[in-house]
Amino acid sequence: MSLPPPLSTGTFTGAPGTVYFSLLGPLTAESGGVQLPLGPRKQRLVLATLLTRPNSPVPVEVLTDVVWPEGPPRTARKNLQVYMSAARALFAPGDGGDRLVHGCGGYRLRVEEGELDTLRFRTLTRAGRAAGERGDLRTAARLLREALDLWGERPPLHDLRDSAGVAEEAERLESRCLTVYEDWAEAEIETGRAGVAVDGLRDLVERHPFRERLRAAWMNSLHQTGRQAEALAVYDDYRQLLARELGLEPSPAMAALYKAVLGRRPASGSVAPRGAASGASLPADSRYFTGREDELARVLEVSADPEGATLIVSGPAGVGKSAVAVRAAHLLADRFPDGRVHVRARRDDGTARTAADMLDELGRVCGVPGRGRPDATEAENTWQDWLSERRVLIVLDDVADEGPVRGLLPRSGRSSVLLTARGQLAGLAGVHRVALGAPEEDEALELLEKLIGPGRALSDPASALRIVRACGSLPLAVVVSGMRLTVLRHLPLSEYAERLEDSPCALDELVAGDVSVRARLAAGWRDLSPEDRRALTRLSVLAGDGGFTLERATDVLGCPRRAALRSVESLIGTGAVTSPPGEVTAHAVRYEVPRLLGLYAVERAPADGGGGEAASRAVPGSFPERALPLIRG
Repeated sequence: MSLPPPLSTGTFTGAPGTVYFSLLGPLTAESGGVQLPLGPRKQRLVLATLLTRPNSPVPVEVLTDVVWPEGPPRTARKNLQVYMSAARALFAPGDGGDRLVHGCGGYRLRVEEGELDTLRFRTLTRAGRAAGERGDLRTAARLLREALDLWGERPPLHDLRDSAGVAEEAERLESRCLTVYEDWAEAEIETGRAGVAVDGLRDLVERHPFRERLRAAWMNSLHQTGRQAEALAVYDDYRQLLARELGLEPSPAMAALYKAVLGRRPASGSVAPRGAASGASLPADSRYFTGREDELARVLEVSADPEGATLIVSGPAGVGKSAVAVRAAHLLADRFPDGRVHVRARRDDGTARTAADMLDELGRVCGVPGRGRPDATEAENTWQDWLSERRVLIVLDDVADEGPVRGLLPRSGRSSVLLTARGQLAGLAGVHRVALGAPEEDEALELLEKLIGPGRALSDPASALRIVRACGSLPLAVVVSGMRLTVLRHLPLSEYAERLEDSPCALDELVAGDVSVRARLAAGWRDLSPEDRRALTRLSVLAGDGGFTLERATDVLGCPRRAALRSVESLIGTGAVTSPPGEVTAHAVRYEVPRLLGLYAVERAPADGGGGEAASRAVPGSFPERALPLIRG
C-alpha cells in the first residue's frame, strides 16, 4: 500500500551526532545530515527487526529466523555478534555502546521518540485521536496529518520485503497507516475541509474497494464539496460490488449516508457500522487468582495498545494461561468499547477446531453478517472487514497450532487478540509473547491458602509447602489439591503431602470431581509427535533441583549432540520443556521438565513405547524411587 503524496515532508531535526532512523520507506539511518552505511543485507535485516521492536529485547531466535529463514548455519550466533559489533561502531562515538545492549531477553536497541519515525508516528497518532475524543477536531486533523507526513512515497521497508518476517511487520505498519488516514479524513470532513481529502480517498478506495469506512469518507467528501452525482455513483458502485462478489448489501449506516446525500442533507464524517460484541461471552474471572503481577501487567500493557496488538500467552498445561488471559480481558473492559469475546480453540475432546468453526462462533457472537459461508476466503474477508471497523478484544483460548487462527488475527484496525497456547506458535510473526512458568512457591502457597483457608494452612505450614512442591507449584495441581482438601476436611495436610510425594500414585491424588490433572496432561500428550513423546519420557528422569544440561540429555537420549539439541528444542516449542529466557550458550543451559508432566510421561511409556527402561538405565538408581520425586516444573 502506498499513500497519496504527503502535504509536507516529514523530516527529523536534532543535535549534531544524533542518529535518526527511518522505517517508513527504505531502512535508513542518518547522523548530522549524512546517510550512514548500514552494511550488507543480513545486517540490515537485523537492524530492521530491532527497530520494529524499539526499546524491547528481541530474542536471538527471532533474529536468527529473520536472517536465516531456511535454517541457520552453525556460525549463526557468531555472525549475529559481528553484525551487532558493526552496528555499535556505526552509531555516534560514545553513544553506540549504550544504544545497542544485550541482556537476558535478547538484543535491545534503545531509541528515543524523536529518533525513529515509527515512534513519532505512534505518538502523533495517539495525540490526534485524544484531541478528537475531546471534540477538538482541528487539532486532531493537524496531528494526524503530521503523522501521515512522516511516510515516504514508497512502502515501508520495501527494500527488505523479500524477508517474510520483515514483510509482515511492514504490512502491519501499512494497516495502521490506513486506519490513521481514515481518522484524518473524517476529521477534515467534520471541520468543513473535505476538499483536502477527496482526491487521496479516491486513490485509496481504488486499492481497497471493500473497505467501507474509506468509501464512506470519499462519498461524504464528494457530497460536502458539491459533487452529489459522483457521491451517489460511489454508493452505487459499492452496492453492485458487494452484491456481485459477496452477496451482501451495504450496511445500514452506509445506506443512511446514501439517503442523506440523495436528500442533500449534511452528513457526518464517520459512518462505520458499530455493532458491538458482547462482553458477556467472557468466562467468569477467578476469585482465587493469585500473583502473576509482572506477567499480567505485560499482558495489559500490550493488549491495551490503542493501535491494536496480538499477544501469545504460552506455557505448560495447567500453568494458568487461561486465567491470566481472562483476568486481563475483564480488566480491559473500558479500553474496548465494542466488546470482548472469548472463543475456545479446541473441542471438548481436545482436538483443534477449524477456522470455519471459530469464524461461525465469532460471527454469531459479534453479529458479523453472512456467517456460515461455504467459501472460506469470503468468510475470512467478511470477518476482517467487520473487525477493521471496531475496537474489540478477542481471546482465542488453548490454540493448538497456527493454521486455524492465522486468518482470525486483525490485518488492520485497532482491535487486539490474546491467544493462549501450550506451544510457542512460532509460525505467527509480528506478535508479542509472554511465557508463563510455574509461579514461585510463595504465590502457590497463597493460592492453596485461599482454597483451604489460612487457618488450616498455618496449622501445618511445613506440610502445606510440601504439597506445593509436590505439585511443582503448578496452579492447576494446587487448585485441585485445594478442592480435594476442602472436601476431605479430616485429612491431615501431612498425610496428603505424603500421598503426593509418592510418585507412582501422585496423579491419582490430583482429581477433584470431574477436574483431573491427568486428563489435562493427557490432552497435551496427544499434541506431541511420537518422537517428542519418546524424548520426553527419557528426559523426565533427569529433572532434579537444578534441571539438566544438554550433555546429560545427549547421554540419556543416546544420540549425537546436535540431534539431542533439536529434540530438546522441539519439546521447548511444545511447552513440555522449559529453559531460561534470553541468550545462553547451549552447553550452559539447564533445562527443566515440569514434575507432573514427567510423571505422566513415565506412566505412559509402556503404552507408547517411550523407552522408560532405557531412561532408568541412564540414571542408575533414580527410577522411580529417587528421580521422579525430584522432577519439578
